[in-house]
Amino acid sequence: MKKVLILGVGNAQIDAIEYFKEKGYEVHGCSYSHGDNGEKYLDRFALINIVDIEGIKQYINKENIDIVYSVGSDLAMPSVSKAAEDLGLKHFVSSETARICNTKNELRQYLGENFEGNIPFQVISSQDDAILLEYPFIMKPVDSQGQRGVYKINNYSEFKEKISSSLSFSKSGKVIIEEFIDGDEISVNTFSVNGKIIFNIISDRIVWNEFPGGIIHKHVIPSKYGIGEVKKKIENLVERVLNKLSIDDGPAYFQIKIKNGSEPILVEVTPRLDGCHMWKLIKYYCNVNLLDMSIKHLLGELDKQGIIEINPKKESVVLEFMCQPTGSNVSRDNFNISWSDYHRWYYKNGEVVKKMNGYMEKCGYEIGEYL
Repeated sequence: MKKVLILGVGNAQIDAIEYFKEKGYEVHGCSYSHGDNGEKYLDRFALINIVDIEGIKQYINKENIDIVYSVGSDLAMPSVSKAAEDLGLKHFVSSETARICNTKNELRQYLGENFEGNIPFQVISSQDDAILLEYPFIMKPVDSQGQRGVYKINNYSEFKEKISSSLSFSKSGKVIIEEFIDGDEISVNTFSVNGKIIFNIISDRIVWNEFPGGIIHKHVIPSKYGIGEVKKKIENLVERVLNKLSIDDGPAYFQIKIKNGSEPILVEVTPRLDGCHMWKLIKYYCNVNLLDMSIKHLLGELDKQGIIEINPKKESVVLEFMCQPTGSNVSRDNFNISWSDYHRWYYKNGEVVKKMNGYMEKCGYEIGEYL
């Protein structure tokens, strides 16, 4: 029986854990602590931090692991790539590419100030640093994931108020401030084979506007930007970013904002499947399974090489998160799930919602037609 090691055992990794279990693999997982929801689905659990590359490599050698992988985690990808590189295991991108994508200031620097779709930024390590950007701007840790420590800053008073919080989420003690882009946000999921994009799909990313940091509420397909000249600009930006970063194989996930209704601006890119189960929404919409494609391509078993056309099975679909405030007790009765064709809870009734972003947390999700 072949063995796989999944880095991280949270809700985002359950999809990959279940996939490998269904394929007959012995599934190992690791995390720095016990208690995440994916742990109970594993054959073996190891108490190893997903950023501990040497510890991961030692475990792979000790347990004769055949594949190391993860989904939905920025922190995991540099470890996945570096461990696989050093041990001669299959992987999609170099550890250097994974590291750049995981470090927000290095991504901006690597793309360069003349790269169309990049934006002005500055790295800050103290409230005493001189601010060179105009207000408002977005402030976020350079090396955390999700929406932790992300704030819109309108003036110097707000900067002084929020800088300590933002810095607290950074392992390196640095934050990046970026020009604030006022516009709609979209996501793009892509899949590449041998340097050629064979699939991409744009979705509208609907956030909780009353909270800072772009906390996700819903994903909708098709996007209102999925036609016309704006679509061409989005696809051009995506292709140039993938080429620049040498993301030649496997999945990639983009967050992009649309400036002035027509100009796509890169927020972030990562060489992995997203953490929002978008592969399930995409499969529901057009029967393309990006999780299956990702694993098969990693294993050298993918038979799809040409462009995959999108043939919708539904007119419009949505993945909506059931969310509650941090620290509240989950009450499933507060949510109407009768309209959805699929749903999954992260918590049992009455359980306390854990702190992730500190405002509005995911308690589960549902997928159905967007009416």
